Amino acid sequence: MKIAKIDALEVLDSRANPTVKVIASLDNGLSASAIVPSGASTGINEALELRDGTNEFFGKRVQKAVNNVKALSAGILGLRVDEQRLIDEHLLKVDGTSNYSSVGANATLGISMAIAKLAAKAHNLALYEYLCGQFYEFPTPMLNVLNGGAHADNNIDIQEFMLLPTGFESFKEKLFASAITYHTLKNILKQKGLNTALGDEGGFAPNLSSNEEAIELLLEAINKAGFSGKISLALDVASSEFYKDGFYTYENDKKSYEQMSEIYEKLVNKYPILSIEDALAEEDYEGWKHLSAKLKNKVQLVGDDLFVTNVKLLQKGIDEGLANAILIKPNQIGTISQTIDAITLAKKNNYNCIMSHRSGESEDSFIADFSMCCKYIKTGAPARGERTAKYNRLLEIEHLCKSF
Repeated sequence: MKIAKIDALEVLDSRANPTVKVIASLDNGLSASAIVPSGASTGINEALELRDGTNEFFGKRVQKAVNNVKALSAGILGLRVDEQRLIDEHLLKVDGTSNYSSVGANATLGISMAIAKLAAKAHNLALYEYLCGQFYEFPTPMLNVLNGGAHADNNIDIQEFMLLPTGFESFKEKLFASAITYHTLKNILKQKGLNTALGDEGGFAPNLSSNEEAIELLLEAINKAGFSGKISLALDVASSEFYKDGFYTYENDKKSYEQMSEIYEKLVNKYPILSIEDALAEEDYEGWKHLSAKLKNKVQLVGDDLFVTNVKLLQKGIDEGLANAILIKPNQIGTISQTIDAITLAKKNNYNCIMSHRSGESEDSFIADFSMCCKYIKTGAPARGERTAKYNRLLEIEHLCKSF
């Protein structure tokens, strides 16, 4: 059960950028590996992703983080693999900062993920059983099928238009109905002469006349696929991306937080939108207070950039009544133990948890198992291998659970 070796190397993520892969081994030869994801739309309070910053590979090499993995392993070798919190606390202590700006969160998370996988193997447990204990559930997928904002090279402000399949019992039914709708949407776009090229997360990325047109297209696809009333909608606005000097430049017009709140209220009243993520900017606390008072009893308001999987920021949001749900991204905070702490605090205060991928992903399905601790999983469209790896893992878990 003791850790004998930790190794690391550079590999490529789904955007063809370098990222960190960590391989941990026990003294009996058992091993497990993990690949760290990378975000494009990032919050200012996220843990630091360390890049080399040299001229090579546009400054995106992660050899420094790889070297730091090897340096960090010195204090971990010989420890029991199931001492996750002790190991994670060691990583934070060695770094010496609150956001891993010394060694890089891509180094610490790679170690933390690999150790968790290896501990589950050592105990002959599925990863979700090891991470969530007895308190697991199958999450409902939130599928980003139309991309805009920082995830696509088009003219749409809102970053993600998602299918939220709520009218089905099993995970398989939810996923397959969404996949059918995804194909139906592609056919509709083709018929309208719109681009069906894909954005970073597998969603289509056409140029449209407005954000509302994107919503109308999704509803048309849902209806044509035969799932009206069974599939609702969710939005990730990623509003920090178009917020500056106290205003939001939305559809080429400057808006105050009051005006943005009115836009969301109209959309929620007009369309079957059940969830809105990052409706306002991460630093716009007055705006969040206004919006939360106005809408959080009508719709799920999700804090991503607002909370960045950080218990201190989440506690501040809880104290001030901001939002009612949190996006969970392990690479925002740096270790699995800190991620679990955020999930625990959220659930204790009746905030829904959404396990989330990043736009730069890999074939690693870690978050699929981890999502069994959450109400939802957000991991892109039902296309591209780095996205379907997560969905297919959940299909496998559901199949295995039904077999017993």
